[in-house]
Amino acid sequence: MTDPYDRKLPGLMISAPASGTGKTTVMLGLLRALAEDGLAVQPFKSGPDYIDPAFHRAASGRASFNFDTWAMAPALLDAVSAQGAGADIAVAEGSMGLFDGVATRGQTGFGSSAETALRMGWPVILVIDVSGQAQSAAATALGFARYNPDLPFAGVILNRVASPRHERLTRLGMEAAGIEVLGALPRRGDLSLPERHLGLIQAVEHPDLETAIAGYATFLRAHVDLARIKALAQGHALGQGTLPKPPAQRIALAQDAAFSFTYPHLLEGWRAAGAEIIPFSPLADEAPDAAADLVWLPGGYPELHAGRLAAAAQFRAGLQHHAQSRPVHGECGGYMALGQALIDKEGVRHQMAGLLGLVTSYETRRFHLGYRRAVLRAGLPGFAAGHALRGHEFHYSTILEQPDAPLADVFDADGGPVAETGSMRGHASGTFFHLITAETS
Repeated sequence: MTDPYDRKLPGLMISAPASGTGKTTVMLGLLRALAEDGLAVQPFKSGPDYIDPAFHRAASGRASFNFDTWAMAPALLDAVSAQGAGADIAVAEGSMGLFDGVATRGQTGFGSSAETALRMGWPVILVIDVSGQAQSAAATALGFARYNPDLPFAGVILNRVASPRHERLTRLGMEAAGIEVLGALPRRGDLSLPERHLGLIQAVEHPDLETAIAGYATFLRAHVDLARIKALAQGHALGQGTLPKPPAQRIALAQDAAFSFTYPHLLEGWRAAGAEIIPFSPLADEAPDAAADLVWLPGGYPELHAGRLAAAAQFRAGLQHHAQSRPVHGECGGYMALGQALIDKEGVRHQMAGLLGLVTSYETRRFHLGYRRAVLRAGLPGFAAGHALRGHEFHYSTILEQPDAPLADVFDADGGPVAETGSMRGHASGTFFHLITAETS
């Protein structure tokens, strides 16, 4: 039998000059079209994003995993790539613009999609919004194609094309620049995914996701050269490695519309190491499993469901009972749910679990975004005091009260101190960042 790790996984990176160009629509349509053609398609996301992978899974039928060159050491990047074993082709979606990252190098790089593509040997397909321009779009494409000569560049997909004449002029510019056009998508207002303040709505909340994805695939088939795109896929050999170990043997994991932001590579690593993950729904007023060693509340949208969480007496009692003797940890939205109160955007105060003294507000909004490096002041399940964790913070809530002891010394990607240190009280703890991985030397 052939070792699956000995073979290459051909793939492509779907990226763009900037956010908002329509690359997610292209990504979902391409995933579904390739799957309809009988290929086992492995999706990936470059960068810290916990919403897109669920859409990728719905489109492809396979779990999607994040690459992150700032947060992840080379061994973990190899382990993430190994999740593509058995696939025929990989398709990765970039974040922001192709070369966008942070200013200070992390575990492997600066966090750009170009670094992921270069590491995996995946040619880049650039999705360009050509509205308001024609031949000039070729200058943008040419700059991206030549910015890093080592990066394989496949070509472009033109998006939001206004008319046949617009397409012809834009193609003439690309031809003059030596850029291959792999497709041209006419402007359609019904092809955008619903959004809210943290970006896209969650996949489970979409009113008719299957119909939407099927429509994207049909649209792409009509306007892109799918056969050429398949032929352009290439890549390096799959890596080998171990995903992160579980922080406990039996983990009660909150999972519903209020708590869903957990990186797939963590859950896969926990399961692979033999941990039992026991889901429960706070919104359904379910208590965590009484036999769990650890209760984990991931981030999500508790502010949209604050009234239901405040009324969930059984959930709150089960959480409080567990915290008397065993650890409870919350990330971002989960951290807020462990606090004393959450004030919604209308100024209404909602009672939370009260395991921590934290009071947060959405009435006073301030955007918090960026990578985080946290050096623990006290131990957490699976991590000793002094251990450094890497993660990502992305929320609009504001801290009004944070009376408990700081959990960690937290820094941004450039090493600057961050005020949101997390909290700990007894067996309860929480952070405002979502864990990506523990730091390795």
